[in-house]
Amino acid sequence: MIEFAWPWAALLWPLPFLVRRLRPARLLAPAALAVPSVAPFEVEAPRRRRAQASLLLLWAAWSLAISAAARPQWTGDAADLPATGRDLLLAVDISGSMSMEDVTLADEPADRLAAVKAVIDEFIERRDGDRVGLILFGTHAYLQAPLTFDLATVRRFLVEAPVGIAGGRTAIGDAVALAVKRLHGRPSDSRVLVLLSDGSNNAGDIDPREAAAMAALEGVRIHTVGFGSEAMEIPGALGVRVVNPSLGLDEPTLAEIARVTGGQYFRARDTMGLARIYDLIDALEPARQDPKRLRPVRALYHWPLSLACVLLLGLCIVYGPGLAPRTPAVSA
Repeated sequence: MIEFAWPWAALLWPLPFLVRRLRPARLLAPAALAVPSVAPFEVEAPRRRRAQASLLLLWAAWSLAISAAARPQWTGDAADLPATGRDLLLAVDISGSMSMEDVTLADEPADRLAAVKAVIDEFIERRDGDRVGLILFGTHAYLQAPLTFDLATVRRFLVEAPVGIAGGRTAIGDAVALAVKRLHGRPSDSRVLVLLSDGSNNAGDIDPREAAAMAALEGVRIHTVGFGSEAMEIPGALGVRVVNPSLGLDEPTLAEIARVTGGQYFRARDTMGLARIYDLIDALEPARQDPKRLRPVRALYHWPLSLACVLLLGLCIVYGPGLAPRTPAVSA
């Protein structure tokens, strides 16, 4: 149905009439001229009709302008908002080690961050009803996207993040502390952080275990993911040798963070394993919130405003400056 957001604007409709009526009489009284006969000064009927038509069109334009000022809007039927109730923050390690090419993506060699982006992008796409935020961390931790229902923006921020933009080292503790700060004040049973890293905490001001204790006090549940292959072939002068590129991964600390906060620790050694882990996280029972209903509203003010402008423009073109000529008062 059509509603007016500011119906009180209709009180302005009689304003031109009141201004005309309340003006001093000397301003309304036309000049008088004494002549022997009024015949030469009589206004012809067509001219009088034009004056009346211009006055009616002016009132119509004014009425349309008042209608636009009252903000007409179309209100649709109420619709249920999807709301599983989770406030989900994703913390992604983009330190220098994430550029290591020890995994595959679509059967092609790829660096770790490219594989993470592909998996988490699909994970975010399935988050219908959740508010999702994104933290990127390296030497420093940054809130790239606050908690929002705008999943497309969060996905774009993730895909556009380059390796090393937050510094080459890893500040896991700072990332956890930042997440706790952003989740503070949200429903206590819906605060979730999923943190992915391929290294150990070697930067930042906060120890990861201290940050985990803070998270536990705030009721933030943290799921941690350690990512990186455990075997990588490196060609050399004496042949190919196999090394473990994940020696720097601090699994005990990641597992402790998850344990203290009531979450789970997962170890992903390839892209498919990482995808399975995020499927498991996806299946976690969401916290319920009260259902919310929304009535879609579409503004309609531009229609009466456009018609008012068209009427005024037409009056200016047809009648020129004398929109409402008046008959001069003559006394014989």
